[in-house]
Amino acid sequence: MSGEPASRSPVLIVGAGPTGLVLALSLARRGVPLRIVDAAAGPGRQSRAMVVQARTLEFYRQFGLADAVVDAGVKVAAAHLREAHNGDHEEVLQVDFGDLGRGLSPYPFLLAYPQDDHERWLVGELSRLGVEVTWGARLDRFAQDDGGVQAHLVHADGSEERVHAAYLCGCDGVHSAVRQGLGLGFDGGTYQHLYYVADVAIEGGFQRDLFFNFGENTLALMLPVRSRGVQRLIGLVPASVATVDTEDTAAITFDDIRAEVEPLVGVHVAEVNWFSTYRVHHRVADHFARGRAFVLGDAAHVHSPAGAQGMNTGIGDAINLGWKLAQVLDGRADAGLLDTYEHERIAFARRLVATTDAAFRRAVATGTAGRLARRWLLPLAMRLGTGSAIGRHVLFRTLSQIGIRYRDSALSEGRVGHVSGGDRLPWLGQEIDNFAPLASLDWQLHVYGEADAALAAACTAMHLPLHVFSWTDAADRAGLARDAAYLVRPDGHVALAADDDRSVERLDAYARARGLRFAG
Repeated sequence: MSGEPASRSPVLIVGAGPTGLVLALSLARRGVPLRIVDAAAGPGRQSRAMVVQARTLEFYRQFGLADAVVDAGVKVAAAHLREAHNGDHEEVLQVDFGDLGRGLSPYPFLLAYPQDDHERWLVGELSRLGVEVTWGARLDRFAQDDGGVQAHLVHADGSEERVHAAYLCGCDGVHSAVRQGLGLGFDGGTYQHLYYVADVAIEGGFQRDLFFNFGENTLALMLPVRSRGVQRLIGLVPASVATVDTEDTAAITFDDIRAEVEPLVGVHVAEVNWFSTYRVHHRVADHFARGRAFVLGDAAHVHSPAGAQGMNTGIGDAINLGWKLAQVLDGRADAGLLDTYEHERIAFARRLVATTDAAFRRAVATGTAGRLARRWLLPLAMRLGTGSAIGRHVLFRTLSQIGIRYRDSALSEGRVGHVSGGDRLPWLGQEIDNFAPLASLDWQLHVYGEADAALAAACTAMHLPLHVFSWTDAADRAGLARDAAYLVRPDGHVALAADDDRSVERLDAYARARGLRFAG
């Protein structure tokens, strides 16, 4: 590093896509000073990620921002699965998202909200909190020791800057400089297929539903982009246009693929507003942290866009790490708390990459096996899954990410009723909205029924907010136990589930064992 004085910041975030911006927002809302930089000249103008899942909206609700996002996007109420063969296409299944998620989340739908709009909105929210992104700043190299991280930035004008930070967070995408600087492996591969993405206007009027169109060695999705009537098309560039050896992919235009895409999707494109091509990887870093540096989002895991999980998974990484960094920097938790970030997030990322890869390969497989999967096996599985309340709830929990849990985490302990440490806190509905207190972004204790005097006294002594909710049928259906104590983490996951007669003892032991202080 040069001899120039270094600027200082407790957290340096490299990358201002959705993952980095949400991490910055999470820290800023908790009063943690930070620096966020990006090599680009400004917010992204391209928008590959489109869907905001229910769990992401629940996180945004904690920040008081979910309503604004929902108002800016387009609610997608239903999905249609269609299979193309010999020039014809047939709808084989329709799924109503409202039926899938009703009663499970305040947001029982998919939300279409383009990534470029999403990023600009996040940048604006950060600015309102006094945090500005430093654009045109590239991470050149860094070193770390017990005292922190020394990062070397190169600005667009060629000037250089040293930044000393307590922690470095790499949210800088597939080609992450942070991941490479840490020497982390990124095992996996690159799909041979070339993808396209286009924003278009179609003849016949705006479609607000999501359409999956599958065929032999082909795939096309259509969903609403913006309320002004733009559709998003995402799919595979036909093999007749692009092969593995295609070099000049930038020269491909929508007109080159129109003849094959329009029959597959069943629309006529009247106007093309934007078109681009790209390759898709399926990879997971072998570690998400090393020393004082972390990788999140696409820097840590990438996969097929099937299921609209990528951006939401990166945002989940940011939420998970954000509150832990804030607690450690505020002196309310031992540094060992940060070790739980990798453990909790890497298992989910590995599972997600494996499942999306398998689903993608089966959906576009050639021959009789592929056609059987598209026309019979996938629809049959979906019908079985959506034919009962239990099946619909399982499907929604999976797609929406509200089913993510950390039961094997060092932060998870106990099981009372059907709720275990590590589970997302069940939502009870509008009448008794037990998610409202999560806006504190802090630890809290929930009791459904009555809390005894000893537990209330212990919470007062620990400076731990206690929220007592009336016992209802909704609490029973959600799997909660009457009068039990549920310690809830700042991200809305249950940390400890304890029976009433041992709750005080277990709460105290839980905090001591993990070096937690519930208030500063």
